[in-house]
Amino acid sequence: MPVKSNGESYRQFVKALKANQVDCFYIFHGEERYLLDRSVADLRHRLCLDGLDSFNYKRYDGKKLSIDELEEAVDTLPSFSDRTLIEIHDFDVFKSDDLPRLKKMFSDLPEYVCLLLVYDIIPFKPDKRKKDTTEILKYAHVVEFTVQDLGRLVKWIIMHCDDAGKKISNKDAEYLAFITGGFMSSLHSEIEKTSAFSRGNTITKADIDAVVTPVLDAVAYKLTDALARHDHAGAMKIMDELFQMKEAPHKLLFTISLKMRQLLVARICIDDNIGKHALTEICGIRHDFQARALMETARKASLSGCRKAVLMCADTALELNSTSDPEVRLAELITKLAYI
Repeated sequence: MPVKSNGESYRQFVKALKANQVDCFYIFHGEERYLLDRSVADLRHRLCLDGLDSFNYKRYDGKKLSIDELEEAVDTLPSFSDRTLIEIHDFDVFKSDDLPRLKKMFSDLPEYVCLLLVYDIIPFKPDKRKKDTTEILKYAHVVEFTVQDLGRLVKWIIMHCDDAGKKISNKDAEYLAFITGGFMSSLHSEIEKTSAFSRGNTITKADIDAVVTPVLDAVAYKLTDALARHDHAGAMKIMDELFQMKEAPHKLLFTISLKMRQLLVARICIDDNIGKHALTEICGIRHDFQARALMETARKASLSGCRKAVLMCADTALELNSTSDPEVRLAELITKLAYI
């Protein structure tokens, strides 16, 4: 099956599983660990009716697995069951010294086998220039677990809040997705925390701000917006939030510099009338709500101001390597940026 992106491969997998159609060979990878882990659990539940201690479930650490062991597992018939689930984590088949042998095995998997390769720590980077690699990808159902788009996230957040006995508006659900980075694994725990904290029937922005720790990227977006509004006091307050996150000054400056460069690109996209899609393509922004926030902030800034901000960040990066008090230099940078 060809590799699909943008969540299409995941949606096809879910649809097939609901129709009780389980393939012989899967490769799972991607950033959205919540969906990946849930899909692994779904396969286990469907195929391992006697539990994970049964003869028909085999789990391996790919770094320790030999091809001989894998062949033996594939050739072993299931016991009192139709299928055997062979689950392997971090087995990078594409860097194996014996790709032809693996290709032969994968091309002729028995119908009773469900082979699942999960890329946990190692990245999924098949070299498609190699013929054996492209052949293996043809045999596998490759499922990429991408971060969900804002519409799906909002529906998911509202549903889980409802499960916790709480209501939440679309706007506040968007805000929660924004400050957590949009990952369902983080959202799941933050929804539980916020639901427990909220005293009313509805989760509000104030409830979210009281208990949810925003990701660094979200705080940097807030900082960029405050600077574009020339809100010096607000910018310094947000900068204090960044310092409280105990991140290294160089990392903070990198994040601030990245947002300033993205803001410059957003301003250019507005001036050239090429839109938000161009911004996401040029900057490699994953989430629509991040691009939208940048475009809204860029409308408050001038092109010359954005350019000056990028240059100031570059100058500060040079100075940070020789200063004994990097936090003071960062605070000075924020002050200058607020008055551009």
